[in-house]
Amino acid sequence: MMRGRRYMAVAVRAPSGRIVVRTEPLPAHLYTGFIGRTPFLRGLTMLWDSIGLGMRALLFSADVATEGEAAQMNRAAQWSTVGVALAFGIGLFFIAPVLLGALAQSASSSGLLAHVAEAVARLVLLVGYVGVIGLFPDIKRVYAYHGAEHMTIHAHEAGDALVPERIMRYPPAHPRCGTAFLLLVVAISILVFALVGTPSLPLRILSRIVLIPVIAGLAYEVLRFGGSQFSNPVVKLLVAPGLALQSLTTRYPDEAQVGVAVTAFRELLRSEVESEIEAERPHAVP
Repeated sequence: MMRGRRYMAVAVRAPSGRIVVRTEPLPAHLYTGFIGRTPFLRGLTMLWDSIGLGMRALLFSADVATEGEAAQMNRAAQWSTVGVALAFGIGLFFIAPVLLGALAQSASSSGLLAHVAEAVARLVLLVGYVGVIGLFPDIKRVYAYHGAEHMTIHAHEAGDALVPERIMRYPPAHPRCGTAFLLLVVAISILVFALVGTPSLPLRILSRIVLIPVIAGLAYEVLRFGGSQFSNPVVKLLVAPGLALQSLTTRYPDEAQVGVAVTAFRELLRSEVESEIEAERPHAVP
């Protein structure tokens, strides 16, 4: 999946071997409107990328892989599954660490220990989760496609030819990756939740959920800054943990997988260029 300012493009290799591509316009208010232009609010786009666009891309790939059989499932049922997965993620990465921190506090009567235990648990759960699921063959293949996306973007940003033999020279990690965003969310949440303190357990759980958009906004600005100033040695040091975590969520792809990524990226570029031309074209006024 590749996302631009106005469009997203998804390319999937069907069982027959052909590459099926779909493009969709992005919500203008979220990407190019007030939210997309406003610092800290525009971090909401990363949440939508991960939840909305990511899930839609997965549903499309399932339809192609099963030659339309997945589409027979009611869309409401599909999105119900997405809702359950989202609830699981919030429960695992935000609520479970709070409960562990509360247990540490009850055993020691120390708010500091509760905070440390919660922070460590959240980081261990994130790293452990992406590492464990990466052991499954299907997820390994997904991670390889993830690497192909990054390598294609590297080649484009370097002005190199978008052909597999050239793209294969680039690393699969990228400073603006969603994995780095997740790690930043965890790191920033440690600081933000420390300011909240240790209120009653229900309020503590509520604060973790309510503050997710705030933390996402802060994380996005840090990620955006890191991507734009990556040549700075200090910035490289700051983004190094995110790049290191991508060793778990990316794999070196084969040339066929890179070809799928290139197809998606070329289709995205075509849609973006056509959109810009259409926006600049004068329209008749009745």
